Amino acid sequence: MIYGLVITAKKITGKCPVYKENWKTVICGPNIDLEQSDAVCIHAFGCLSTFSVALRDGISPSSVGLAKAGKEEVAYFQCLDPGPPYTDGGTVLFEVKRFLCEDKEK
Repeated sequence: MIYGLVITAKKITGKCPVYKENWKTVICGPNIDLEQSDAVCIHAFGCLSTFSVALRDGISPSSVGLAKAGKEEVAYFQCLDPGPPYTDGGTVLFEVKRFLCEDKEK
């Protein structure tokens, strides 16, 4: 079985040049599904890269500090841009959920 992640922009503080609220990025296995994704941001992936494989493979979000204990179905992380008054950009709070990818070879 191949698992993926749906990464959704839940809250934006300041101005994000890439995401709007509720836009998503979809990862299936090691691939970004560009057809199902609204946007892809390299800064957001910098924050997620250390956790994406672990989350995709079923590691508990709370065990890596991305959720409260008992809330294992959803992980949260934030973009590294601090936004105003420090930058002209904005920070995004992302929600991450795991799903079973379709087997496209069958």
